[in-house]
Amino acid sequence: MKIHINEHESAQETEIIINCQRTDEQILRIIAMLQVFDKKVTGMKDNQTFILDAKAILYVDTVDKHAFLYTTDNVYETPFKLYELEEQLEDSDFFRASKSLIINFNQIKSLRPELGGKMQVIMSNNEKLYVSRQYVTTIKQKLGLL
Repeated sequence: MKIHINEHESAQETEIIINCQRTDEQILRIIAMLQVFDKKVTGMKDNQTFILDAKAILYVDTVDKHAFLYTTDNVYETPFKLYELEEQLEDSDFFRASKSLIINFNQIKSLRPELGGKMQVIMSNNEKLYVSRQYVTTIKQKLGLL
């Protein structure tokens, strides 16, 4: 793979062009990662609304019908329902890990199979999360194991 960067002072916005023989899984993954950079999600903390880059979100969890966005340093409450966030982030590398959890695939540091078909995921901040067995196939597909 070759990467070329052309700087032009007259450029109005950044444009990315991918030249390839065919669109395969690797190209689709590159596109998904690039799309994360433009995604923004709003979260609230201390009566303030913050605009967060999706790439900074480690995972989204729900507790008592409230959704929370977890970053390396903070936790933000979001007015969105989990399914709404899932739809909003579907083009990026987020995936459903359980009924109440969405994980940013790009923030995973390591994986380990668990008893009962579950999978333990260690995030970039060393936090341990679990993917329920019904969603393990999703993560295996992202890894190219299926």
